[in-house]
Amino acid sequence: MSIKIERPSTDIKEDIYLLAIIKGLGITFKHLVSSIFKPRKLPIVEYPEQQKQFPAGYRGKHRLTKREDGSVRCVACYMCATACPAECIHIVAEEVTDPTVEKAPARFDIDLLECVFCGMCVEACPVDAIRMDSGIYSFTDFNRKDFVITKEELMAVKPQGMPD
Repeated sequence: MSIKIERPSTDIKEDIYLLAIIKGLGITFKHLVSSIFKPRKLPIVEYPEQQKQFPAGYRGKHRLTKREDGSVRCVACYMCATACPAECIHIVAEEVTDPTVEKAPARFDIDLLECVFCGMCVEACPVDAIRMDSGIYSFTDFNRKDFVITKEELMAVKPQGMPD
């Protein structure tokens, strides 16, 4: 058994939405005229001639920290890759000869085209091996494969404010 529910009836004026279209065009025309005759200062940055200054702590390009002996601090625990919502971190672990460290990454790749720069990997790392304090905020290239950063490239990135 079914119950038939009748729709409320509408007239032709409501069916063609003419009044709503005219109101929308009127608002658009009003904004057009006001922007021509009363221009206001818009917050526009003419990049790359002018570059916006980002506050301290703003998340930039990733970097891997090093130990005092120059080896990577990462212990290949996969916590950063697990915490990453975009799944852009790819790690392949290897055993090392150092008795104080169980394993280290043989490969550590980050795909910047998939990364959402949320910082979850930095928060998840138990040994403070990955950071986003490089101060590099714009990335340009011609090939997609150049946006995949390898372990060596991540270790070569300097923190913001450090001399070259």
